[in-house]
Amino acid sequence: MPRRVIILGSTGSIGTQAIEVVRHLNALHAGGRFENSLEIVGLAAKNNVEVLAAQVGEFPAARIALATDGAANGHSIRSSKPLFTGPDAAERLIREVPCDLVIAAIVGSAGLPATLAAVELGRDVALANKETLVAAGALMVPAASRSGARLLPLDSEHAAVWQCLGCDVAPPLACSPSVARVILTASGGPFRTWTKDRIDRATPEEALKHPTWSMGAKVTIDSASLMNKALEIIEAHWLFGLPADRIEALIHPQSIVHAMVEMTDGALLAQMAPADMRIPIQQAIAWPRQAPGAWKRLDWSMCGKLEFEAPDLERFPVLKLAYEVINAGDRAGTSGAILNAGNEEAVAAFIAHKITFGRIPELAAAALAGVKATELRSLADVAQAEAQAREFVRRSISR
Repeated sequence: MPRRVIILGSTGSIGTQAIEVVRHLNALHAGGRFENSLEIVGLAAKNNVEVLAAQVGEFPAARIALATDGAANGHSIRSSKPLFTGPDAAERLIREVPCDLVIAAIVGSAGLPATLAAVELGRDVALANKETLVAAGALMVPAASRSGARLLPLDSEHAAVWQCLGCDVAPPLACSPSVARVILTASGGPFRTWTKDRIDRATPEEALKHPTWSMGAKVTIDSASLMNKALEIIEAHWLFGLPADRIEALIHPQSIVHAMVEMTDGALLAQMAPADMRIPIQQAIAWPRQAPGAWKRLDWSMCGKLEFEAPDLERFPVLKLAYEVINAGDRAGTSGAILNAGNEEAVAAFIAHKITFGRIPELAAAALAGVKATELRSLADVAQAEAQAREFVRRSISR
């Protein structure tokens, strides 16, 4: 039987690359080089009807979900079945369409209900959405333990940690005591060598010029502030069952080493690969098997010098916030949602030229300190914490 796949966020960067990987694995299957074929049975998007219509043309059997009511008006999506539409469209798609793997690539907290539904139903989730674990890790991980769902990391760094650990068991897992620490690398973004004053005055256009990766606007700006790495530290805590003092970040501008795992005996395992998101995407989609890749391989003759440096917490203070969230523990389980939503609101204001770049970390930190965190018991708690954080940031900006 084909492995049935639903892609949440199919028109975005991760979603479109996941479709490339599906095409590649199906071609390998047709040639007898990969055991399973893949069938895309569901596609969910926000409002990019043009790209979605092309995807439906390629995968006509897929059920379709559109988050924005009326987005399809005036556009031709030739689907043989009714569309799911509205804010809960992706969740209804998950609950009504049987599948084996969900690729969770909706940006922000909008994807939380659909992702939690998939986990509760026991479906494996290939996780590109950091907010899933940052905002709701205390819900997602216990739900996965109850249902048997696996959380397969699509972030290059977490996928690299997983490879260093052997990939025999899928997250969520508890790292062996023989693992001293994991180290997530960061390119340093476009402002790695800038002074603090210059960083604080950076424009959206400058922040969007990432030196290594091609990503969406919000993720690219998070990479410039290193908030992306702060969120990944929290994500690693949930995926690998590690406390804050066993997770670190390291600046590595070449983006060739994606993560390292240090053992208690002093040995260090490093995963190296080209800066190509299709590699970790294929690792998750093909798991528990491996398949030949069609992507560019690492050319050692062109690698040159590999540089590493500790992050400068004066110029990039958001990394400290990740450890605050992890150390807050269960009694302050909504702290991740507060940090994430406060940052999202600040980034949106920056993109709209309402604040300077330097205010993004200030506002995120202020929200984390100023909004009371509580125990996390449901997605309603996440929504309430996020709403309070967004309102806190909006009020702070308007003062």
